[in-house]
Amino acid sequence: MEITQEKKGNVNILKVKGRLDASTSGKLEEALQEFTSKDKMRVLVDCQDLDYISSAGLRVLLAAAKEFQKRSGKIFLSALNANVKQVFEISGFTSIFPIYETSEAAINDVS
Repeated sequence: MEITQEKKGNVNILKVKGRLDASTSGKLEEALQEFTSKDKMRVLVDCQDLDYISSAGLRVLLAAAKEFQKRSGKIFLSALNANVKQVFEISGFTSIFPIYETSEAAINDVS
């Protein structure tokens, strides 16, 4: 899995590419920890190139969401493919995370 970072306005973007599973979730956890320690942080996880997510990946995102909430921050997702979106729907995570069709829509909404 690859993670690239960029910033647009007041939104930090993590672009995730590949498979997010038990062997790669630590990498995302590490990237998110950089932001969870700061107050009022806004982080977009761009899933356009995410092929697969396991329960380990979901746990990392859930833990980050809890940390962001404690610090009045926000984590949101964009561009989930059909398979990844189905995992979020089945697990009930669509009620936890704001999910946008595109990263542009997400950035416009939270900026």
